[in-house]
Amino acid sequence: MGNGQATVTSTEHIVGATPLVIRRRVKWGECDPAGVVYTVVFAEYVISAAELFYGSVFSNTAQRSKHEFGFGTPTRALEFDFRRPLWPDDEFDLVVTVVDIRTHTYVLHITGRTLGGDDVFHAALTPICIAQDTRKAIAMPPPFRTALERYRAACLKTSSDC
Repeated sequence: MGNGQATVTSTEHIVGATPLVIRRRVKWGECDPAGVVYTVVFAEYVISAAELFYGSVFSNTAQRSKHEFGFGTPTRALEFDFRRPLWPDDEFDLVVTVVDIRTHTYVLHITGRTLGGDDVFHAALTPICIAQDTRKAIAMPPPFRTALERYRAACLKTSSDC
């Protein structure tokens, strides 16, 4: 830039809060030689969306919030249903909803959608709450359960995506 100002180009940013919507742009390095996004990269998209979701519901960074409550959320299950490929420079939205809240686990549904509204994939991420010190399953900490319940209720009031 000729005026001496730096430009920041984001390939991931939040564009909606309820439900949480994250816009991403596919980077060339996320693709195979044929130019299609590697399957494993979709898992990165989903985990990144979950981290932004935690930050959103706690108004803090994801790891700092979970550390304050003394728990972690490793993945217990991750399922995908792929609908179409993505290519370098494609922009798409990730919509995060809470579909189930259990004793130790919960299920986040992440829908990847083109800006034109076509579904790219559906993912179900099931984290499990564990104690940080023992790495054993624990009941979901009450403040976290409350945050998930509030978010799910707010989404149901405001969006047909939930």
